Amino acid sequence: MLDRITLILTIIGGLNWGLIGLFRFDLVAFLFGGSGSLFSRIVYAVVGLCAIWCISLLFRDTDPARTEAAR
Repeated sequence: MLDRITLILTIIGGLNWGLIGLFRFDLVAFLFGGSGSLFSRIVYAVVGLCAIWCISLLFRDTDPARTEAAR
């Protein structure tokens, strides 16, 4: 469950960066009162932590057959 939540938040962060790159529009800053506001900084930090967590997804064994056999 935690993996899915972090992946969703990382995707949202990626979409925000896409908006910044394509249209120079920062949705997080727009919603929370500028990029320097406390709420924006919290969102940026949470998305960054989620991205770090998602790095671990690259190194996990996700083959369901092997997972079932290990139980």
